[in-house]
Amino acid sequence: MRMRPTVALCALLLLAGIQAPASAADFKIDPSHTSIVFGVSHLGYSYTYGRFNKINKGVFTLEPGGGSFEIVIDAASVDTADAKRDEHLRGPDFFNAAQFPAIMFKSEKVSVKEAEGGSIYTVAGKMTMHGETRPVTLEMRKLGEGQSPFGDYRAGFLLQTKLKRSDYGMKSMLEGIGDEVLITISFEGVRQGQ
Repeated sequence: MRMRPTVALCALLLLAGIQAPASAADFKIDPSHTSIVFGVSHLGYSYTYGRFNKINKGVFTLEPGGGSFEIVIDAASVDTADAKRDEHLRGPDFFNAAQFPAIMFKSEKVSVKEAEGGSIYTVAGKMTMHGETRPVTLEMRKLGEGQSPFGDYRAGFLLQTKLKRSDYGMKSMLEGIGDEVLITISFEGVRQGQ
């Protein structure tokens, strides 16, 4: 009995374990499962940590070999567990949230490589903060992906990076408060249109 060429090819591909590439999937970041934390040196003696409690927009797309990523953070939602300091951070010396209410990052190019412990996404794009826009390259590790117990499909990432606040025009009190800021963002996205 003779097999048709297409059937034979499909059988060979299955035996070889080759699968067609997955299509692009759009995700919306779930704010209740997202943490945006920063740390900065205080007088060189310790680190002070804070967080942003609100994101105004968060979306990403996963596709074979790449994707896209965009997040908009509410600058006024800065929270260091000290009301007086938080008010100072929202003011003209630092974020000037009244004039520059959003901290934004939008990708321009995304590449992915497989690694032990999860895929690594290298995300090149532009970050805007305090009215200044700079090119930034971020590295994000995919921590997991799959159907959740809540009936939706999720993907989760961890992003860790450093930046200099002076690059974004925030030069106040550099003699006592560090210029380099450590940033950690852990987030989950829910796949859309499932």
